[in-house]
Amino acid sequence: MDRLDYVSMMCNEHAYCLAIERLAGVEVPIRAQYIRVMFDEITRILNHLLWLGCHALDVGGMTVFLYAFREREDLFDMYEAVSGARMHAAYYRPGGVYRDLPDRMPQYRAQHTRNARTLAQMNENRQGSLLDFIEDFARRFPGYVDDYETLLTDNRIWKQRTVGIGVVSPERAMALGFTGAMLRGSGVPWDLRKKQPYEVYDRMDFDIPVGVNGDCYDRYLVRMEEMRQSNRIIRQCIDWLRANPGPVITASHKVAPPSREAMKTNMEELIHHFKLFTEGIHVPPGEAYAAIEHPKGEFGVYAISDGANKPYRIKLRAPDFAHLAALDEMSRGHMIADVVAIIGTQDIVFGSIDR
Repeated sequence: MDRLDYVSMMCNEHAYCLAIERLAGVEVPIRAQYIRVMFDEITRILNHLLWLGCHALDVGGMTVFLYAFREREDLFDMYEAVSGARMHAAYYRPGGVYRDLPDRMPQYRAQHTRNARTLAQMNENRQGSLLDFIEDFARRFPGYVDDYETLLTDNRIWKQRTVGIGVVSPERAMALGFTGAMLRGSGVPWDLRKKQPYEVYDRMDFDIPVGVNGDCYDRYLVRMEEMRQSNRIIRQCIDWLRANPGPVITASHKVAPPSREAMKTNMEELIHHFKLFTEGIHVPPGEAYAAIEHPKGEFGVYAISDGANKPYRIKLRAPDFAHLAALDEMSRGHMIADVVAIIGTQDIVFGSIDR
């Protein structure tokens, strides 16, 4: 699932896990739900930073790209701290998440290219736990978004390239199957986190930014505000996770493996472990559709089970597939140079489009 939209890795995992959990009737511990929501929003910021940097680069702005990738490094460090991988994490599992948040943040080591002062600066915000590191990032991030906006929002070249370009009316956006920022940029306040809440989004306090004109500039403004709202959600999750320890994956060993310690001291747990890793999860017959508010729009997984350990059928609903289909219509009447801005504002990734 990580390799579909390889910019929004954990969000792809999330929809797949939700579909399996609905089919199998698995209860996800509340702490795992908060961790999932927090990493969904970390992933949303990761996605939007890549979109912003590449979109600006496409229409001639180099600086924003470098700024955005500087922040992405910190977010990849969070991915690596919980999963061991910087991109393809495989962190969400049916029934919860792979493991709890680590108490210690990995630090940079001394090298011949770094003196002691540089090393101390690099490790300054890595002295505590992962939550401490995320909290430090969430405190700094609004200032970074201000920097991006200073470079772009009132920049006359940026506005010449985006204002009035690729206009889509609210009615046409819905007819074309737009979701996410593409739909909200046209003024439709549709967000699955609010309209069809999953996990603990109904406990979160955040706003849905919407556009007015439905052009590239409005979609830019919507995504910029989405990053600020994601930061708000992350801070709420941090506060809750600090105060509420608990399990992070289901206790059902038909779905999740027992701990290594239990597996090595208890025959029954060893059998559970062996059966799970040789056969996988046996999901009851049925069908389920699970959709999440992916950074690019509605990402859905339609799963059919015939009771075996592999799905009978999986159909993926990629949000950017519908957006790319509208490229021709959005580009009519514009100059060839505007097509670059329109593709940029669609925020497409061919991993999920090609599948």
